[in-house]
Amino acid sequence: MPTGLTKDAGWQIGVSRTLPHAAPIVWDFVSSPEGLALWLGPGAALTPERGTSYRTTEGVTGEVRGYHWGKKIRVTHGSTTVQVALTAAADGAGTTLRLHQEHLASSEERERQRAHWQRVMARVATALSRS
Repeated sequence: MPTGLTKDAGWQIGVSRTLPHAAPIVWDFVSSPEGLALWLGPGAALTPERGTSYRTTEGVTGEVRGYHWGKKIRVTHGSTTVQVALTAAADGAGTTLRLHQEHLASSEERERQRAHWQRVMARVATALSRS
């Protein structure tokens, strides 16, 4: 099976980065309006309750599939599923942020989304370094 293709979730992509910030700081940002705009799209506002819907100003709709305060948010995003997750860095000096998307249409979309998530990760890191 090609890299990124799974039996159950189709094509998927994930990126991660260890940030030099405590988990509560990273969580507060990625779950804030500014953070949500970076990874879900402008205008996204989430109710931290499974089954609630959202809509971005660009017209993308989705539903909260899981919201575990301080650890993970999982939502549908159009026809895909996107997840943001935090874990303590292995060395204890920061937080690893993971962005994951599944149910992508093709290997080409996977590569486009890899570049997208790398840009998102860089923007999150930049925003956090200013706080």
